[in-house]
Amino acid sequence: MSNPEHFEHLFRFGCSHVEIGEFPDEQAFLDFLNIARSKNVTFGVHSPLIRGRSKYDLIEPVSMPVETARDQFEKEVAYLASVGAEYVLVHFPYFKEQVNGPTEPHIEEGLVFLSRLQKKYNIPIVCEPKLGKGRSSCGIDYLHQFPKAIWERYGLSICIDIGDYRMAAKDQWDTFIEPLLPYTRVVHLHNVTYQQNKYFWSVLHPDQSGGYDMRPMIEMLSHGEAKYFIFEHTPHTDPTNQSIIEGIDWVDQLIT
Repeated sequence: MSNPEHFEHLFRFGCSHVEIGEFPDEQAFLDFLNIARSKNVTFGVHSPLIRGRSKYDLIEPVSMPVETARDQFEKEVAYLASVGAEYVLVHFPYFKEQVNGPTEPHIEEGLVFLSRLQKKYNIPIVCEPKLGKGRSSCGIDYLHQFPKAIWERYGLSICIDIGDYRMAAKDQWDTFIEPLLPYTRVVHLHNVTYQQNKYFWSVLHPDQSGGYDMRPMIEMLSHGEAKYFIFEHTPHTDPTNQSIIEGIDWVDQLIT
């Protein structure tokens, strides 16, 4: 979880790319950057770069005004382009909960902003739709309803978080994901473990015990353009190194 004491752990498993964000401070990012360069590993940044900055405010205010969040994000994009990040990933579209009225104009206005930054700083921006407040699926639903021809017009990539999509779309996940395949460039890999009305991102593993059957989703996402497959489990379920290795090997077999 971007703890500087555990940076070396990210490079134990032979992965060629790391996605990371929410560093405690800029020095921690510079320390990570030095390690990544020494290991000859590429990296992408999951905005915000520094913990405590905006995560959700590009369409509507969640923790700060939209204008403040966008100014902050543009500065991040400019900086990350200068240090060689492969992409910047941002939560978009994000809605806390259902809104009254059409959402298409709000999403497109955000795409205009993000597309401008992508062109100006010459770095890919990847949009990850997220669950909203109380696990609301509204942001994922609104993207599902959004005309794909308009999305294509702005040239922005999409990240599919397989846990969020399974929670949001249930057994209809394929009807949500298939139309997004032409734009999908990043996949976040984890399963979901529920404990006392909370959920945690558990390690993706072939036995998939206690979680969703993620195999069909991964197989679908393996098709089309090349993608970054990011293992994004959190430490809460205390996965062993062996289970992580087995999960990596399993996914590698599914996507190659």
